Amino acid sequence: MKAISFEGIGQVLATFQCGETVKMGQVVKVSADGAVEPCAAGDHIAGMAVVVRDGCAAVQVAGFVTVAASGVSKVGWTKLSANGSGGMKVDSTAGTDYLVVSADSENGSAVILL
Repeated sequence: MKAISFEGIGQVLATFQCGETVKMGQVVKVSADGAVEPCAAGDHIAGMAVVVRDGCAAVQVAGFVTVAASGVSKVGWTKLSANGSGGMKVDSTAGTDYLVVSADSENGSAVILL
């Protein structure tokens, strides 16, 4: 058990319309005016769908969030993009810089600052 938790720090949520393909806990991108959809591999993300209900998604667009992440093995500034499976991956060429404050490569997750 880790002694430090970043959960909820700086969390900002925005409500968007979404289709049935958006699931809770996956990274999403803006797809239309006021709407989001799941990210494809290599996409830049708008945030993470925290709650999905009745055709709407509460998307965390700022703050610390735990994401499914492949290839993240160190903390610090890391270039990441969507992995196409609801999480993120290291993308040193086309990724966006995110501050990784916790990396759990064994479980495939990371805590990042959006």
